[in-house]
Amino acid sequence: MRTTYRMRAGRFLGVLAAGLILLGVAAIAWAVGLPGAVVAVFLVLGGLVALAGLGILLRPPVLLKLGKDRIEVRGVKTEWTDVTEVGRVETTHGEALALRTKHKDSSVLIPVRWLPPGRDEQLAIDLRERLNAAHGYTIWDGTAGEDADRAE
Repeated sequence: MRTTYRMRAGRFLGVLAAGLILLGVAAIAWAVGLPGAVVAVFLVLGGLVALAGLGILLRPPVLLKLGKDRIEVRGVKTEWTDVTEVGRVETTHGEALALRTKHKDSSVLIPVRWLPPGRDEQLAIDLRERLNAAHGYTIWDGTAGEDADRAE
């Protein structure tokens, strides 16, 4: 099963705003009486940027993908068996989820504020479950194992 987490759409509201500002500049250029070519350039550019902003708001960029065998964070793929620990850390940009790997100095940070509100807890649960499954860990239910299942 593959799970995809996307960035918070509100982070990209500025793209739509920039497009609307360019459309406003086109309207002002037309009202002032600038040549039609100038108005057309601002109109086309503003329209394209506004449409791109709407597209990004409707479908924000992918932050990470959780697969059965690997995790992909912003395009960087890491096997689950290489991940040793998942935890929360404080960075200069706020709280982040850190994936520590077997490779020295290659932690992967996932900024919590890039996620939509409330998705950070679900992501932490998904990361913990997939990390446990990759390393063969199960949650002990408090019962004794079967007789055939002896510890060595």
